[in-house]
Amino acid sequence: MRAFDFSPLYRATIGFDRVADMMDRVLATDMAQPTYPPYNIEKTDENAYRITIAVAGFGSDELAVELREGALIVTGRKAEETEDRTYLHRGIATRAFERRFALADHMKVTGASHSDGMLNIDLVREVPEALKPRRIEIAGPARPRVKTVETIPAPEALDA
Repeated sequence: MRAFDFSPLYRATIGFDRVADMMDRVLATDMAQPTYPPYNIEKTDENAYRITIAVAGFGSDELAVELREGALIVTGRKAEETEDRTYLHRGIATRAFERRFALADHMKVTGASHSDGMLNIDLVREVPEALKPRRIEIAGPARPRVKTVETIPAPEALDA
């Protein structure tokens, strides 16, 4: 594994600590990521995404989807089998799993559905209005302001 030194990044940037920390975490974890269960991530619109996870053998009550500390965590725990079965071949994995997905800022989970052995999680990026790009008007050269003096009538003129 390679060791990268991100100290120049820390010295040259301000406010990007979260990005640098995320890079440190990615490089610090073992490069062999778990492959179970398989999943797809698709972009369904300009600001919409869908994560599809193959969860064959799991019921909706055996799956959990949580948002915690900027991460989407999907877990599956199979209930204990009460029937005594003898398998000649067992190819459908029903082992417990936990899948973590780091979410970017302003990502929100809009829903989750489970059907036909697939868990679909829909996400949307909702950028606050204050963070959207906006055009700043550039003022031209300053013109000298002319002071207008308001004339106040004399008290004698008011009596007349």
